[in-house]
Amino acid sequence: MADTPPEPPPIIVILPDDQEVIGRLHGRRQTPEGWLYKVSVPAWMVQDGKVVPSWYTVWVQAPAHVRPVDGVSYDAVPTERLEKPSTVREVLGPRRPSGWVLQKLGGGHGPGRGVVHAVDCEEASSGAPPLTLEQALNAAEHPGTRLCSLCSAAAELDPVLKGFEHGFGGPENGSREPS
Repeated sequence: MADTPPEPPPIIVILPDDQEVIGRLHGRRQTPEGWLYKVSVPAWMVQDGKVVPSWYTVWVQAPAHVRPVDGVSYDAVPTERLEKPSTVREVLGPRRPSGWVLQKLGGGHGPGRGVVHAVDCEEASSGAPPLTLEQALNAAEHPGTRLCSLCSAAAELDPVLKGFEHGFGGPENGSREPS
């Protein structure tokens, strides 16, 4: 005889009209926005021409749409937790989107003028197509184009354009190499 799985524990489900019914809790899932609970609530369905009791199963937000039943343990409910962020990600925070955009500046004749921004810079033009590293470097080398110092564009692209030794007291800055 096969083992039958245990019946899911009862949980109070709060319906959209604020009615409360006793349902069953099948699982829990943590999301970046909060917790979702997979619950079943009693309902009716037609089967073989007869109306029979049934269960309606749906994911709901917790705790807004569920409450525990006093004295019931939920320890055995399957639970999916978000992966804990790495220590590096916790210290540095979320990564910004990669890429750059060129904001074209009007006015004047001659070579184009513009500013290269990180894609998430508040000063960047909305709707500008994202640039690859190579495209951003090419744009930055044009006369009249500068790198935004408010976002990371200048800090990320300047060392590549001018060489990584720039700003570290190398010979191009008039200082002597250590002997």
